[in-house]
Order: sequence, then structure tokens, then C-alpha cells
Amino acid sequence: MPDSPGLGEQALNKAAEIGLSSQLDEVENLDVNIKSDPLKLVQGQVDAVTIDGEGLVMQKDLRTEELEMKMTNVAINPLSVAFGKIELTKPTEANAKVVLTEADINRAFNSEYVRSQLRSQKIHINGQLRTIEPQHVDFRLPGDRKVALNASIRLVETGENQQIAFSAVPSISANGKTVALENVEYGESEEISPELTRALIDQTSEILNLSNFDLEGISLQVKQLNVELGKLTLQAEAYVEQIPSG
Repeated sequence: MPDSPGLGEQALNKAAEIGLSSQLDEVENLDVNIKSDPLKLVQGQVDAVTIDGEGLVMQKDLRTEELEMKMTNVAINPLSVAFGKIELTKPTEANAKVVLTEADINRAFNSEYVRSQLRSQKIHINGQLRTIEPQHVDFRLPGDRKVALNASIRLVETGENQQIAFSAVPSISANGKTVALENVEYGESEEISPELTRALIDQTSEILNLSNFDLEGISLQVKQLNVELGKLTLQAEAYVEQIPSG
């Protein structure tokens, strides 16, 4: 069967899958596919490397529904192949796509990491500095290019609860690394504390920050952000210095 991958490719696929998995907190499905003919491989030439992942949980409890990456014209050290590793001899670029669902972003918002980030801030409310404790955060992707947030926040010192609600349009910063929220529209809560609302807006940007999706040796720069009903898709360019291998 001419289409079946050679032993060299299979070993490399497996090594890369193990290497990438070791950087993730959870993996539902991860498939690395290296395409090259054996003669090219021993000369260190690889036609294409594709990475397809589903249900990958990155650092900070951020789950991605889908991650796709494709690299072409990859040059590797032929000696590394013998050891089942993919050692790039020069950096390469890749196209990448990351899909996040509403549930993925909600999971991140309600994670211990984000809770502790918010707890660590003292916020001015009615002229008093308060510690905030998120009770429940409901993040939605209602369509129309918007994100929406509804949060119940407890003020630790007084025990009272505050409701914060806003919607906004996410956009990519010029450097392609961060996501800013624009056209913020407030619910009734803006008057309570602009600082509290700002803290939640900043935290939303932080969760969508692209460096959260960087893996060792791979950094992403977003070119396009599509916000649809229930899901958010980031189209990115990846700069790959190394493909992690086990």
C-alpha cells in the first residue's frame, strides 16, 4: 500500500503526539501526521506536518474544542529521526486554527485559577476597597460578533452580592497576541463600580489571550477572530521553533 506511512513516519508521529500531550493537562484526541517519503526523510526533508487535536486542555484550565496546525517545507535533523525525534534545523511557519466553545470559556472563567486572579485584586466600590469573590460567571456567545457576561460577585468584607452584566465585541490587537473588548455595553450594573466591571472585562481579555495557547517551541499570532453563536474561532500563524517530542 503506497499510502501507508513508513515506520519512520509512524515512530515520529507517535513521539510528537507524546511530546505534545505531555504539555497539556488533558487530551481527548490528538493526532500528528508527518508526510514525507523515506528518501527525503533521511535527508531531513519533510513535506508536511499536521497536528489535529480535540478537547485539549491547556494551562489555566482553558479547554479548546479543536486545534489544527499545518506546517509545510519542514527541515529536520536526519540524525534525530533515528532516535524517534523531530528536531527542526530551522524554524518554520504554520497555519493554525483554534476553536473555543461557550462551554470552554465558561469552564475557564469558573476555574480556580481565574477565581484566585479575581480574589487577589482589591477593587474600589463606593469609595471602599473590597476583595471580590466570584460566585458564578455566565459567559455567552450570543452571535452578532459579540461576547456577553453575567456575573454574580460577592464582596468579602460585607458579604453582599453584586450583579455585573455587559456585552462587547472582541478584536485582535495589532501584534496579534491579545484580544481587546470594544463597544462595551453595560447592563444595569455599571453604576455599582466601573472598576469591578473593568476587572471582569480585563479577565475576559486575559482568558482569550493568545499566549495561553502557546506550547513549548510554538507561538501563535492571530490573524482573524470569528465570533459566532456558541463558538469562537481564531485563525493564526504559528512560529514553530521546535515540535515537542516525547
